[in-house]
Amino acid sequence: MEGKMEAELKKNELNNKSFIDKFLNIIEKGGNALPHPATLFAILAVVVIIISGIGGALGWSVDFVGINSKTMKTEEMVISTKSLMTKEGVNYIFTSMVKNFTGFAPLGTVLVAIIGIGIAERSGLMAAILKKVALSTPKKLVTVMVIFLGIMSNVASDAGYVVLPPLAALIFLSFGRHPIAGLAAAFAGVSGGFSANLLIGTIDPLLGGISTEAAKILDPTYEVLPTANWYFMMASTFVIAFLGTLINDKIVEPRLGKYTGDEAIDFQEVTVEEKKALRSAGMATVVMLVLLVPIYFALGKNFLGSGLVPIIVIFFALPGLAYGKSIGTIKNDSDVMGMLTKSMQGMAGYIVLVFFAAQFIAYFGYTNLGTILAVKGADFLETAGIGGIPLVIGFILIVGFLNLFMGSASAKWAILAPVFIPMLMRIGYSPEFTQLAYRIGDSSTNIISPLMSYFAMIIVFMQKYDKKASLGTLISVMLPYSITFLIGWSIFLAAWMLSGFPIGPEVQILLKGM
Repeated sequence: MEGKMEAELKKNELNNKSFIDKFLNIIEKGGNALPHPATLFAILAVVVIIISGIGGALGWSVDFVGINSKTMKTEEMVISTKSLMTKEGVNYIFTSMVKNFTGFAPLGTVLVAIIGIGIAERSGLMAAILKKVALSTPKKLVTVMVIFLGIMSNVASDAGYVVLPPLAALIFLSFGRHPIAGLAAAFAGVSGGFSANLLIGTIDPLLGGISTEAAKILDPTYEVLPTANWYFMMASTFVIAFLGTLINDKIVEPRLGKYTGDEAIDFQEVTVEEKKALRSAGMATVVMLVLLVPIYFALGKNFLGSGLVPIIVIFFALPGLAYGKSIGTIKNDSDVMGMLTKSMQGMAGYIVLVFFAAQFIAYFGYTNLGTILAVKGADFLETAGIGGIPLVIGFILIVGFLNLFMGSASAKWAILAPVFIPMLMRIGYSPEFTQLAYRIGDSSTNIISPLMSYFAMIIVFMQKYDKKASLGTLISVMLPYSITFLIGWSIFLAAWMLSGFPIGPEVQILLKGM
């Protein structure tokens, strides 16, 4: 009798779920029915090998005008499929395996950053700070704060990926909310809102340089500045923060339900001992900041580039050491080494996953399949015979789709810019505007693309709170953000087009005289 009632309750609960919940559940179940993520990446690598063999035998290739990444000049290019089933391809598979793994960009960043973060976390500093945050921050503002910080973290290149998602999960947990919702909100801000920011980031001059060369196809004197999209991207910061908060609080977190896992944070008042230790950590932070000033002037531009990860280590490690020494969790160097060892042990699953993910991404890049798909997509839109807002929206959708198969923002733009910038210049749109539309499509689907460098890392972070979490879990959680960003951001762009507002300092949507 009880079993029958329980079955009836489950049936009613299923019937009461919204269409969105049912759809996302199908996505999650389908994705999680697949093998372990590491196994899946290994299978995908094999699939790429087979497809490259077919493409190589059939002579798949494309001719296009692109931008050479070394010379930054436009030139005629012929890209052919490079088969991994030839003698040269097999040689690449075996000789590149170690390099693919050790050269995988996020691997070193994550493992080095964990040294500092591990000390801060295991000394008790992170828990104490989170308690203070939880007791002083209005609950309604937590989500928007996390997403906003994620968007702003883009100015520091990839550091936001490593630091913010796990920290946001702990912040949500300290409020009694589902930690995966916090992790997802941070990931949505960092990656989904990649091009939005109140400041000029590292991506702006990179894309601007490519756009300049593409514009010179029609106008040899044209120059696209790093500030080309600044006004629109500043406004987009608030749009993405609003949309992300809405999706997180209305769809993602309610679907996740109440967190029932083992992870927990003590939500009691900060003790006298903890306050004393926090003061010690604060003093260490001040000393650290003073010491970083000469380092900043010494490194210059590299301070926010290659020098940022060591700074993250110092930023977390020194206050963590001061806190631990004050409160007693660190008595000697053996305690510190023990903390670091446990932190690295926790990354074992990530290291295994990265090995297979790195091979898949490297093979996909080697074969040129992503480049061929990008050019074919561009050709399709160019010959579609549409114009105005529908053309721009179609361009955004094509870029969003291609982003699932070709992760690098600059590499895709080097292929697409010489096609679309002259094309849209001919009908009156400025190169800066075309670049802006590209950035919307490129950012919106980052969070559901397995080719995105940090995708595997987010799965591992998620598994801390849900041991069964897999590729399907992450995609089903992030898909509402991705679709909403793509649609909402495109509508915002269409409204901006109709308004005629400048998109950057002295930069209009239309070319002068149009």
